[in-house]
Amino acid sequence: MSDQDTIYKTDALIAEDIDAYLETHQHKSLLRFITCGSVDDGKSTLIGRLLYDSKMIFEDQLEALHADSKKVGTQGQEIDFALLVDGLAAEREQGITIDVAYRFFATEKRKFIVADCPGHEQYTRNMFTGASTADLAVILIDARKGVLVQTRRHSYLCNLIGIKNIVLAVNKMDLIDYDQAKYEAIVADYAAFAAEIGIKSFTAMPISGFKGDNITANSENTPWYAGKPLIEHLETVELDNTTDQAKPFRLPVQWVNRPNLDFRGFSGLISTGSVKPGDAIRVLPSGKTSTVTKVVTLDGDLDEAVASQSVTVCLADEIDCSRGSVIATADNPSEASDQFEATIVWMDDDALHVGRSYWLKLGTQMVSATVQERKYTVNVNDPAGIGSHLAAKTLELNAIGVAELATDKPIVFEPYAESRALGGFILIDKITNRTVGAGMLHFSLRRAQNVHWQATDIGRDEHAALKNQKARVLWFTGLSGSGKSTIANEVEKSLNLMNRHTFLLDGDNVRHGLNKDLGFTEADRIENIRRVGEVAKLMADAGLIVLTAFISPFRAERDMVRAMLPEGEFIEIFVDTPLEVAEARDVKGLYKKARSGALKTSLGSTAPMKRR
Repeated sequence: MSDQDTIYKTDALIAEDIDAYLETHQHKSLLRFITCGSVDDGKSTLIGRLLYDSKMIFEDQLEALHADSKKVGTQGQEIDFALLVDGLAAEREQGITIDVAYRFFATEKRKFIVADCPGHEQYTRNMFTGASTADLAVILIDARKGVLVQTRRHSYLCNLIGIKNIVLAVNKMDLIDYDQAKYEAIVADYAAFAAEIGIKSFTAMPISGFKGDNITANSENTPWYAGKPLIEHLETVELDNTTDQAKPFRLPVQWVNRPNLDFRGFSGLISTGSVKPGDAIRVLPSGKTSTVTKVVTLDGDLDEAVASQSVTVCLADEIDCSRGSVIATADNPSEASDQFEATIVWMDDDALHVGRSYWLKLGTQMVSATVQERKYTVNVNDPAGIGSHLAAKTLELNAIGVAELATDKPIVFEPYAESRALGGFILIDKITNRTVGAGMLHFSLRRAQNVHWQATDIGRDEHAALKNQKARVLWFTGLSGSGKSTIANEVEKSLNLMNRHTFLLDGDNVRHGLNKDLGFTEADRIENIRRVGEVAKLMADAGLIVLTAFISPFRAERDMVRAMLPEGEFIEIFVDTPLEVAEARDVKGLYKKARSGALKTSLGSTAPMKRR
């Protein structure tokens, strides 16, 4: 059957029985894929061609496309298919893709969501975002240019994120007169690189997104190509859904469904495995066990539910289970830990601050996390050594590194190689709420398995009661020379006269002992506050009223200490002294040195002095 016959058949079905058409359409499988590669390899044009050939463009859109092609197109008087995807004004002006553009289209056999990813190096983070949910990647290569650095970079990222189905589309074959020898040389070059980075297999095809060669049907211009056209390959490629269904049952709980007193269920999307009434389950991280009584959906109860289905599971016992919990099969549950090795892709203009607290979101779980130690970064820039390891103290924009992570409480996880849902995470800046990083968990650290909390009979309440007071941390913050230490000292003297048990932690004093190994880099300042916060917490556990005097200009670090203590126990006191007054005092001579440039990393009158 020809493509035109298929279109007529579909149109006839829509006209005769719209319900039957919708029913057929609803049960088609869905393939998510991305197009990626270097700049000007033709990614947007290819997607525009797919939309055009699959008749997924309305008449008014087609009219606008013809008009825009003449006005801002890059193909002369012919249709510029890229304009169907490049929607931003800046994209049209420059003829490039900046943001990830998602488009939906469908054929008789399958539905598709395609992400058009930018090719420029500076937008690598956008490409990674588009690839995070993809089942397949179409990596385009300009037949005139061959394998480029960005081709290698995107291939490495696709492999890193776990995309197993890769199509190597050698595009713009019309511009090299459909030369078979050049095509085969490009495929051989790519195959050698793919083997180096661990890509086990890929499907190569010669195409022209502009002319339509080997897109919906095999082209007469490439009689030497015996493979499938692109759209047929996309329609028939096998997905990993069956593999997910064969894995142990996992249901990350999104919300507790309790419409009335007689019903209580736990709703979410099954990430792997299957579940049916009577199955024994374990709720993580609590470890409580129960039995499934029924599996509920909007369309009625199910005898069995499988991966990729959204369901509500009801349990036989009233056990603690809420958003962030994971319901798993009882005899093969996921692991829970608070320390990990992970790969991190940094996506923010501001570099990663080691020791700073970020929100870590993994599925429905949200915890506070810090990057403790960097092991290495991955080279994605040098074409001669993409994938090799480099030493680095932090991660800059678009950098990829392997590091150790610690969370403030255990999270349920599985290695990313086994489960995207329970192995992939994002990092969120606590102040700006920007997504600053994305990552993949490898494994929990052995020390996390060996170190456990030891229960004690005498706790913080008993310690405080013995001293006839309530434990508090009074955190004095402000500019150097603002009078923090002086005021904290006076407050402690007054509390001492009231027979209160106190201790004063001063910024200068702790650097003579506890923190004498720390300098004044950004990472060292964060670690300085973290250590002081841990000491203040231990002292508060002992029932003391703890006073601290630290510049601590960053809200992120103050909030980190606040989170260590029970709500209401951390009291922040900002000594609001004008900069000119603090600088006039200049008790330690820091401002003078900072103004002269002699103390570049000091907390002088420069940007780090500002409270954030």
